[in-house]
Amino acid sequence: MNRIVYVNGDFVPENEAKISVFDRGFLFADGVYEVTSVLDGKLMDFEGHARRLERSLSELQMAAPVTTEELLAIHRELMARNDLSEGMIYLQVTRGADADRDFAFPDASKVPSSLVLFTQSKAIADSPAAKVGLKVISIEDQRWARRDIKTVQLLYPSMGKMMAKAAGCDDAWMVEDGVVTEGTSNNAYIVKDGRIITRHLSNEILHGITRAAVLRFAREAQMEVEERAFTIEEAQSADEAFITSASTFVMPIVEIDGASVGEGVPGPTAARLREIYLDESRKSAI
Repeated sequence: MNRIVYVNGDFVPENEAKISVFDRGFLFADGVYEVTSVLDGKLMDFEGHARRLERSLSELQMAAPVTTEELLAIHRELMARNDLSEGMIYLQVTRGADADRDFAFPDASKVPSSLVLFTQSKAIADSPAAKVGLKVISIEDQRWARRDIKTVQLLYPSMGKMMAKAAGCDDAWMVEDGVVTEGTSNNAYIVKDGRIITRHLSNEILHGITRAAVLRFAREAQMEVEERAFTIEEAQSADEAFITSASTFVMPIVEIDGASVGEGVPGPTAARLREIYLDESRKSAI
């Protein structure tokens, strides 16, 4: 089946979708994005993703192409047209296509923002990786300073993924000033003596929607949470480690830079948090 995608007001077959060569997302990575998971034909944490999108657009002084209500309708129409019951919906907003390439922002009243969405059908709830865990390497964090804005500037995270692949691992954790910031596309956590430890929110990490939900569920389950930076050495000596993201939910980490974490197998805290997150998110999905 030819996937149907959304491009600036139109639902079209993917092989007919077109964006201008002058689109600033293509020329300058001048755009933001969101990924919303779909389970049982429903959207998970849609409101959180919509709020973060609104914030990202505001931080970049970029005009919203549609309202939140219109965006929800587009998501639902895409799900229906592609018969999507499990997977993800990718959304991207750019500053649009000016008449020519120019570093200066175009006049938003004359050049509308571009909006693109597409679906990705994928089994995400029963991921085999959740049963065996992931292996990560550490790399220097060389991204720009405003990581709290979910921009499409993903070249270095992509390079980090490839560094991990070359090392026979699954992902990379980025390190700055001696402490872990986050994974290439996820937030990072360790567990020590029953305490969940994760980096505090700032401009240095993405304010993960899944992160917020998982920490809320953890506290409701009477788990102790500490938001602070930690080192790779501290992570290697932890009892457990895991990541969170919209596409992986809660995923255990069993090895860091060749050193086993805990017993080298997924631990009970990550397993329990994944179970709680899936149960609770299914209840609130729309």
